[in-house]
Amino acid sequence: MKKLDRRFYANSDVVEVARELLGKVLVTNIDRELTSGVISETEAYAGAVDRASHAYGGKVTKRNAIMYGEPGFAYIYLCYGIHHLFNIVTDMPGIAHAVLVRAIHPLQGKETMLRRRNAKVLTTTGPGTLSQSLGIRTAHTGTDLLGDLITIEDHGITIPRTSVIIGPRIGVDYAGKDALLPYRFHFDPRILK
Repeated sequence: MKKLDRRFYANSDVVEVARELLGKVLVTNIDRELTSGVISETEAYAGAVDRASHAYGGKVTKRNAIMYGEPGFAYIYLCYGIHHLFNIVTDMPGIAHAVLVRAIHPLQGKETMLRRRNAKVLTTTGPGTLSQSLGIRTAHTGTDLLGDLITIEDHGITIPRTSVIIGPRIGVDYAGKDALLPYRFHFDPRILK
């Protein structure tokens, strides 16, 4: 079990990073409560050339400015005024690539996750529910993933390429033809058992 290093995130191919994140373990130590889960779904966003990206056309705002920074930092934004969506900044500074983590398979801290979700059945198969379960909020945007608050670790889990489902991203119909790009990667977490 080791943290992914800066070089992993600095890869210039955001689509490859999204695929390679499958099977890695997202870990949070928020409010001194340790929670974690195997990343089972991701989406790639290719910055200035991707109509689905917050940085399309080179747009820079107060919200998305972190996307233009160092790789391996968290970009977390509020969606529909309620969902805190966790993204990972990739590539080099000045190139606003990011990967949205859409789902995890829970490992540690399941009771904590249930309490945070105020639920009897644990669901972590949506980007908003996984952030809520792990305690991730927009206040954590800019967090260095090489620190101790939010990290991504390699536990040696290999997801066979034949088990990975590739398709278009969800909820980006506004992006026209870019909505059809095969930038979403996921697998059935039952293969982990």
